[in-house]
Amino acid sequence: MKSNERNFIMRLQARKEDALEYTVDQYLPLVKGITLKVLSPLENGGMAEECINDIFLSVWHNSKKFQGDSAADFKRWICAIAKYKAIDYYRKAIKKMEHSAELLDANTGNSAEDELLLMEDRAELMRLINLLDPVDRNIFIMKFFLGLKTEEIALKLGLTNSSVDNRLYRGKKKLQKKALNLNIRGSIV
Repeated sequence: MKSNERNFIMRLQARKEDALEYTVDQYLPLVKGITLKVLSPLENGGMAEECINDIFLSVWHNSKKFQGDSAADFKRWICAIAKYKAIDYYRKAIKKMEHSAELLDANTGNSAEDELLLMEDRAELMRLINLLDPVDRNIFIMKFFLGLKTEEIALKLGLTNSSVDNRLYRGKKKLQKKALNLNIRGSIV
C-alpha cells in the first residue's frame, strides 16, 4: 500500500517510511518557507537546512501525538512545529552570537602589547597550518575558520567522517609538535 492524501496520516502514525516521504514531498515547500522566514535574518543556509531536517524528524517521532483527522488539520500541525522549531534555532543562534560577542569584548580589554602578541601568534599559526598537506590544510580551514561540521567537510572533500576526524587529530598533533619546536606560547585548538 502506498501513502496518499487519505491515508498518509494513519501510515505516518504506523511508522511507514513511505508516509514520511509523502509528507516531505507534500509539505517541504511550506516548511521551508516558514523556516526561511524565521531564520533568514541570520543568513545561514546550513542552519535552515538543518532546521528543516529536524522539523521532519520531529514530525516522524511525534506523529502519534497528532490529534486531527484531516490534511488541513495536519497542515496546521506541521506549520506549528516548523514555526516553533525555527524560533528555537533562531534563539540558539542569537544566544551563541551574543556569547561570542561577550568573549570578543572580554578579549578587547587587552593591552596593546597583548593584542600584538595575539596577532603574531595567529600569523604563526597560519604559517604552521600552511605547512600541512593540502587536504589537511583545507580540513583545518573548513573546520576551525569556516566552522563547518565534520559531515559537511567529508561531503565536500569526498572523505568519510572518520577520515576527517583522523586527519584533524593527526594534524593537531603535527601542529602542536611544530609549535613546541618553535617555542610558541599556548596550545593548538
